[in-house]
Parts: sequence; C-alpha cells; structure tokens
Amino acid sequence: MVSSPYGGFWMRVLAYIIDRIVVGAMFAPLAAYFVFRMIADMHHLPPNAPEQLRPIFHFVGIVAPLGLIVQWLYEALLVSSSWQATVGKRVLDLKITDEEGNPLSFEHATGRFFAKVLSGLILGIGFLMVAFSSRKQGLHDMIAGTLVIKS
Repeated sequence: MVSSPYGGFWMRVLAYIIDRIVVGAMFAPLAAYFVFRMIADMHHLPPNAPEQLRPIFHFVGIVAPLGLIVQWLYEALLVSSSWQATVGKRVLDLKITDEEGNPLSFEHATGRFFAKVLSGLILGIGFLMVAFSSRKQGLHDMIAGTLVIKS
C-alpha cells in the first residue's frame, strides 16, 4: 500500500483538537474576565429590569468577535511562519502549502482561514470533503488553492 503525501482526514481532526486546546488556553483568561464583568454588571441591576440583558449582549458582542480574531491570528500567523502549520499540525508533522508546494503568505493564510468559515457554515461538509478528495483537500483548501502535506 502506497502512503499518501497528504494529511488525511483523521490526522487533521486530531490537529484541530490540539489547536482548540491551545487557542482555548490562550483565550480562556480573556473570556473569564468578560464573564466576571458580566456577572458584576448583572448583580448591580434591579430585578426584572429590561436592562438585564444588556450585559449579556455586551459579552456576546465583545467575546465572540474577539474569539474569531484570536483564532484568525493564531492560524494565519503560524501558517504563514516558517512552521507553515498550527501547533496541532506541527505536532503531527503536517504543513500547509500552496498547490505548488510553496509557503503561504499571511494574506493567503488569512484567505484560507475565512474560507474555513464557509466549510463550516455548510454543515461541515466542506471539512468532510477532505476524506473523499484525491489530494485530501477540504472546500476551504480548494478555494484557497492549498494543500496539507506530511512534512
């Protein structure tokens, strides 16, 4: 049996889990700060006040976009670095290249990151495509013209 030069579906799932742990560890203190602020804000409001939802909307309005920014920078900066991989992919000896095997620029890595949003929005089908495509590309890889290869 000939080994594939591409990072397969399950290897990429494991890399994703590792990356979520790393990003979660980086983001948790920031999210905790906003959770405690929200609780403090709600504590000072009178019961049944229509403003009670204000701290929750404030929390969601800050933490969700901040989480997206943290994930984007984590991925785009690492993938466009000399590592050519996130921590999870690096642990599994995978790297991300363009279709000619060249490293990605920050802009190219950013485009791939936001294409991953599309892969997720269509019920994750864009990610499942990795299991079935000949070069193990998800929809986001096809859009961005990238490959995940074994180092």
